[in-house]
Amino acid sequence: MFKNILVANRGEIALRVIRAAKELGVRTTAVYSEADVDSMHVQLADDAICIGPASSADSYLKMDSIMAAAEIANVDAIHPGYGFLSENPRFADICEQAKVKFIGPSAAVISRMGDKNEARATAVACGVPVTPGSDGLVETEEDAIRIAEEIGYPIMVKASAGGGGRGMRPALNQGSLLAAYNAAKNEAKACFGSDEVYFEKLVENPHHVEFQVAADIHGNYIELGERDCSMQRRNQKIIEETPSPFLSDKLRQEMAEASKNLIKQIGYENCGTIEYLVDDKGNFYFMEMNTRIQVEHPITEEVRGCDLIKEQIRIAAGQPLSNHIMSSEPRGHSIECRINAEDPYRNFAPSPGKIKLFYAPGGRGVRVDTHVYSGYTVPPNYDSMIAKLIVTGANREIAIARMSRSLNEFVIKGIKTTIPFQASILKHAAFRNGDYNIAWVEKFLNSQPDPPELPEFELEDEDS
Repeated sequence: MFKNILVANRGEIALRVIRAAKELGVRTTAVYSEADVDSMHVQLADDAICIGPASSADSYLKMDSIMAAAEIANVDAIHPGYGFLSENPRFADICEQAKVKFIGPSAAVISRMGDKNEARATAVACGVPVTPGSDGLVETEEDAIRIAEEIGYPIMVKASAGGGGRGMRPALNQGSLLAAYNAAKNEAKACFGSDEVYFEKLVENPHHVEFQVAADIHGNYIELGERDCSMQRRNQKIIEETPSPFLSDKLRQEMAEASKNLIKQIGYENCGTIEYLVDDKGNFYFMEMNTRIQVEHPITEEVRGCDLIKEQIRIAAGQPLSNHIMSSEPRGHSIECRINAEDPYRNFAPSPGKIKLFYAPGGRGVRVDTHVYSGYTVPPNYDSMIAKLIVTGANREIAIARMSRSLNEFVIKGIKTTIPFQASILKHAAFRNGDYNIAWVEKFLNSQPDPPELPEFELEDEDS
């Protein structure tokens, strides 16, 4: 087992890794930007090293600063969390050259599955269904027009190096094609440093379902069930649940076997997620593979009784998958709400600032993963997610009731959050019946009346 792990991330995932490492008896070193000096992960790590100013490009994405911190702290492994450098094959390769274990798959596998076009070709070679699409990259506007006609509208333009909903644009007809094509290329260049794109047939109003997988270097591999991530706004997940209320047992088994077959054939190591689109007829199509831990991993942990971060660390240390994870069976139903510092009634505008009061819900089956607290100032420099609320019940009906109760119990004052928006979704008959897809949220938003103006709760200043 490792002696000291550097956590190359911030926020709740950094704190999540620190807690898992501590339970394994491993020291942790946090890195932080100047904007994150008061974050909880900095306070709870054994050591903490500042790696630069607030900008991600000058801190959490700056590989030489992170490797310098790793050398100073004399760590023997680095956990990248999610986002930032977690799927950067160059960073994984640099870690390997420095003889510091990257807690994740090899640079070669990250590169292969991180390039969406190559991942698609890999899925085809492994016999996993994919949507009809371009045979490789679409490099010119002339090619774009020709290939789109061959595939047939509507299509989706997708960044080859994309992720998190970035670099994706739909084109419903030839009139909107070139605008979508160039917009996707420009966003991909800005976000990922590459403007390469490819085309896929657009599956209209699909369900977004992903399967958690894990594999070690000893030939053990497993899938740990699905997560339904169809509750999205602008390709950003809002609420996730497991098991999916949409999948039949037969379809679930088919997708599970396809997922296991894929990781076996590519020689995958560590935890990962394979994402699919599923149409209303029960056809499923490979979308992408995330070669890292996912934001929504806690709901899998809750229904499987496992700790995926600990498994990541164990696998990277050369240990086999735990016996309990290899024999685990799903139990109950789990739902996660991503709590963002955004104003849902002002087009989800970011709402950074000082949290005057933070009171997290509790009780049976309730878990809150967060790095914030009363008095913490949410910086404007990063993703707006400040907490994850996870609830688990014996069945879906109980889980929904528990989530509704917990959202109403969750108090965050001083900034706006998505809590009232998520609470309203859970009341809707469509969600309660499991009758939703990735297009549902936008329709729901368009049907909502303007909210009433409510007085803001004020706290007295400490010195008043």
